[in-house]
Amino acid sequence: MDLATTRTGTPVSRQPIKRKPDTPPPLSLGMIRLRHVIVALLLSVFFFFVFCFISLHGYIAWVLSNPTVAPLYSNPSIAKGLKYEDVTFPALDGSRTMQGWYIPAEGSTKTIVFSHGYGANREESWVPMYDLAHYAHRLNFNVVMFDYGFASQINKDIATGGKKESQQLLGAIQFAKEKGAQQIVVWGFSMGAGTALQAGLVTKDVDAMILDSTFLLEPDTLYHNIKQNIDLPRQPSLEIMELLFPLLNGTGLNQIPYAKVKSEDYPFPILFLHGTKDDKAPYPIAEELAANQSNPYSESWIVEGSHHELLFREHPREYLRRVSAFLGNVQLAEAKEIEQSTIVKP
Repeated sequence: MDLATTRTGTPVSRQPIKRKPDTPPPLSLGMIRLRHVIVALLLSVFFFFVFCFISLHGYIAWVLSNPTVAPLYSNPSIAKGLKYEDVTFPALDGSRTMQGWYIPAEGSTKTIVFSHGYGANREESWVPMYDLAHYAHRLNFNVVMFDYGFASQINKDIATGGKKESQQLLGAIQFAKEKGAQQIVVWGFSMGAGTALQAGLVTKDVDAMILDSTFLLEPDTLYHNIKQNIDLPRQPSLEIMELLFPLLNGTGLNQIPYAKVKSEDYPFPILFLHGTKDDKAPYPIAEELAANQSNPYSESWIVEGSHHELLFREHPREYLRRVSAFLGNVQLAEAKEIEQSTIVKP
């Protein structure tokens, strides 16, 4: 038998392995790498946009905390021929020294302390503050005009929405007392008005307030002002801002007593002045604040079509008439209190 040509058994042939129809073909190493690159790129783009979104909010918070304030360009003597003193005094908590002007009214024990707004200094030219200081002096009030820390020409500080500023205003009130003031009226504008209300929660040295275009830093007004400049979603923008403020200026929104201010019935009379076209501080806030007051001499003047801090410019005669009447009522009320306190009970 020819062993070279004879075979036994069934010949074996190699057949390809059949896959189930639903089994995907195996990926090549190149495809796996491509998928990893695509995922990495998408994640990079996503985190880049998240970083940009948060950075934008950080920039907004930084700008709000560090407003650009013009230098002083005049003084009461040049602007209105008023004799004045350059003065310094400490904030009530001793955190810093404040710079300002004191305009004395001969023989007067009444003082008006002006509380300027955000992004301005004691001059606040668009009000215009010199005109109102001159008017107050003509009514025989001493006048205190000073710069908040964020407007200081010497040792500039950050803006905190009233947390630090209320202590600075209380320092100005204490200074007025040391100058002999027996009646003190705070005349505030915008955030200076909101700061006055915060100070009013903790002092008994204020006899009245005049609050023009009251701005109170709270989530609603913060978002309202952000949206005026850039259209960002309310959420998560507010949450991000609330996280960033303490990091950038050391003050969280929860440290500003806006809820307390909005529910407080202040013991002294307040005149609220506000315009319906105010694009920075919506006028319903002033209406809400005014509605909480039970003092019989408190009142409000909501002016149709007027703008933020421009009520005096737009309606000068009516503005001064209402202020004059309000101050007259305050003095009348105090005179009655003094008279009643001197009555000897049988």
